[in-house]
Amino acid sequence: MDMKCAKYTAIYAKTNTGYSAHVPDLPGCIATGRTLELTKRRMREAAALHLQGMREDGESIPNPTTRADEIEAA
Repeated sequence: MDMKCAKYTAIYAKTNTGYSAHVPDLPGCIATGRTLELTKRRMREAAALHLQGMREDGESIPNPTTRADEIEAA
């Protein structure tokens, strides 16, 4: 089966014990880790599993719509 690869935006936040992450376009898709690098790896794995589960359940896969940007504020 040929599956198209899409780029989803993941949001990372520092916590007291490391980092947490979520993908706004994939509700319920989350990951945590002690380091940012570990959290990023876990987020990629979580997103792949989340999408696989959606396909297996016959759910439609949402198109990526969320965008993030850094801004300067004083």
